[in-house]
Amino acid sequence: MIEEVLLYLQPVKEDGLLLDGTLGEGGHCEAFLSRFPRLRAVGLDADPAILERARLRLGPCGERFTGFHAWTDEFLRDYPLDERPDRILLDLGISLFHYSRSGRGFSFGAEEPLDMRLWPSGGETAADILASRDEKTLADLFFALGGERYSRRIARELVRRRAEKHIGSAKEFAEIVWNSVPASYRHGRLHPATRCFQALRIAVNRELERLDRMLSAALDILPEGGRLGVIAFHSLEDRRSKTYLREQAAAGRCRLVTRKAVKPSGEECAANPPSRSARLRVAEKTCEGGAA
Repeated sequence: MIEEVLLYLQPVKEDGLLLDGTLGEGGHCEAFLSRFPRLRAVGLDADPAILERARLRLGPCGERFTGFHAWTDEFLRDYPLDERPDRILLDLGISLFHYSRSGRGFSFGAEEPLDMRLWPSGGETAADILASRDEKTLADLFFALGGERYSRRIARELVRRRAEKHIGSAKEFAEIVWNSVPASYRHGRLHPATRCFQALRIAVNRELERLDRMLSAALDILPEGGRLGVIAFHSLEDRRSKTYLREQAAAGRCRLVTRKAVKPSGEECAANPPSRSARLRVAEKTCEGGAA
């Protein structure tokens, strides 16, 4: 949805400041800095490997781009810059890099350590969670964060299997899920392990907790007239974003630029199938503090 993002978040000043809170490989920043030749951008990412890839990609932009290794919610909470951004973008999707090149078990088809940490040092891995939680907790996690209908069956089989052998790789866990669900469930549009992998990734990185803090801090940092854009890829993120922005609009703190979520065009979905679940919401800050 790059054209939609460029349209709704185009800078109000030619030399304005964009903050890309989820930089990834730098695609959005590159598009903004190319389209608006005096714009400056700050990009944040928790993963030093992908941040370095973005810095190389955006090298031709020179001093117009600055990258920071940081969790976005923490950076925004303790905002260290003198200048406030007038545009903030939060693209909540996981980069293709993590699935295909990180080696951290994001993809259920890979014989990789079941890690899933976006910040690749410190904190529990996905394997740690599978090894330490009881059956009910695992079932609740798969259902609440992944919407997995067979969560109890999967958790039961996982606990049985881990008593025999440590579950340490993405492929091992995917096979457990595959063998836990009915045969009719194995051949749908999604691999049967998709929802459990989503749930684990969200839990490992505390994504929903961080999202709540990101939304609040982003709106605090923006000046009046500044815009916040959020791209969500699953219903948990989108529901949280929608609810928060509507509450702030009702309090008079912002106005909803997009009354409904903006979805990718049919042409984009055909060219880039993962984009089909993307939902863009944009709000413009109307006053500082609480209700007007």
